[in-house]
Amino acid sequence: MSAHPDEGFLALLVQRGHLELDQARGLLPSLRDGGSLDALLVEHAGWTEDKVRLLRRTRAGEQPLLPGYEVLGRLGVGGTAEVFRARDKRDGGRTVALKILDARLVRDPRALRSFVREAKMLTELSHPGLCQGHGIKKAGETVFAVLEWIEGQTLLELLEERSQPLPESQALEIVLQVAEALAHLGAAGLVHRDVKPGNVMLTPRGEVKLIDLGFCAPAGEQTAADSATGTAEYLAPEQAVGGGAADLRSDVYSLGATLFQLTIGRLPFEPGEDDDVLRQHVMERLSSPELKGRGHSAHLRYFIEKMMAKDADLRYQSWEELLEDMRAQVEGARRADFKGDGGRRGRG
Repeated sequence: MSAHPDEGFLALLVQRGHLELDQARGLLPSLRDGGSLDALLVEHAGWTEDKVRLLRRTRAGEQPLLPGYEVLGRLGVGGTAEVFRARDKRDGGRTVALKILDARLVRDPRALRSFVREAKMLTELSHPGLCQGHGIKKAGETVFAVLEWIEGQTLLELLEERSQPLPESQALEIVLQVAEALAHLGAAGLVHRDVKPGNVMLTPRGEVKLIDLGFCAPAGEQTAADSATGTAEYLAPEQAVGGGAADLRSDVYSLGATLFQLTIGRLPFEPGEDDDVLRQHVMERLSSPELKGRGHSAHLRYFIEKMMAKDADLRYQSWEELLEDMRAQVEGARRADFKGDGGRRGRG
C-alpha cells in the first residue's frame, strides 16, 4: 500500500511537538482509509480549523508567521527552542532575533516558566556583554522571546571553522569580556551555570556577548540530588555531583574550561558518556602538557589551573579578583605588542 500524501505532514507535526506519537498512530488507519487529515485533526485532536490552516501554511512552524514580524530565516536550533532572524515591522524595521519555544514545551508548565524567566532576565539585565532582551510575546499557541540580533558566530563555531586554537592574547581578551558580563550577573545575585564556547557570541567588531540564560539561577540555589545542571564538559565538580549549590566559583570553573578549550583546542576532559565526563571533572586532575610548551605563557597556565581547581576554595573567590589579575595580564600584553610594533599601532 502506498503512503498517503499527508503522512509526511503528520510525521512533521509529531517531530515538531504538535502531536504526540500515539495520537498520530491513532489517526493513521482513518487517513489511509481515505480520510482527510485536516478533518481528523479537528475531530480527534480537538484542533480548530484555523489552527490546522496555520500549521499547514507554516509547515508546522518551520516557517513561522508572527504578527508584526517578517521572519527572514532560521539562525539555529537548540534543545528547547528555535531562533529566527526577523524584521520588526513596528519598530522602524529593526532586525531582531526571535526565540520560539518548542511546541511541546509550551504545554509543560515547568519549561514554560523557565523560558519566561529567562526572557524577563534578559530584558531586565542591561550590559554590553549580555544579549539584550526586548520582551516575551504569545501569538496563538506560539510563545517567543524578542532578543537583540547579534551578528557573528559562537566561539564553538569559530573553533570549528579554524580547526586550531585561538592565540593566547585573543583568548584572554575574550574571556576577560565574558568575565565582565558574569560579574554583572553576579552583582544581581545570579549564577549563569552554563558557561561554554557555544554560549558566547563574537561579533565582527570583536565584541563578546554571553547568551542563553536558560540555566541561570540565584546564587546558592540547590540542584536536585540526582542531577547536574549545565553542560557536562564544562561543569564544576560541585555541579557534577548534583545536589550542590552553585555559586560564582562554579561559573569561574566553567570559564576556565572555556579558556582551556580556546587556547589548547580540545576539551579539558575527553568527551564520552556524560557520566564518565562528570566523573573526570570530580575525580581526575587536569592534565595539560600543552600548557607547558613554548607557545603559552606561565600566566595562562596559572589562570587555567586556578580557575579549574577541584576545590572551590582554591579558585578565584570573586569576579573582582579574577578581573584584576586578568586585566593586568591583558593590558601588559597590549603594551608589549605596542612597543614591539615600533609605535605603529593606533595610527590611522
